[in-house]
Amino acid sequence: MTKRAGEELFDELHSLLTTELLTRIKSGEASTADLRAAIDWLSKNDITGVAFEGSPLASLAGLIPELNFEDVQEHI
Repeated sequence: MTKRAGEELFDELHSLLTTELLTRIKSGEASTADLRAAIDWLSKNDITGVAFEGSPLASLAGLIPELNFEDVQEHI
């Protein structure tokens, strides 16, 4: 019977994966798949962001147009 990996191994894997994703993103060489993996990794680890004034997340959110119900209904 195979023994399950211990917490130390899971911690090491968590650290290695996080470091690898950060390295790829910071280098500017991250592929779309790498970015998707990073987003999934954050989501699965319950990591969320708060868009405060001047933050990169706020800048990204500012690029998304605001929609209202009437606009959506008009285009359906």
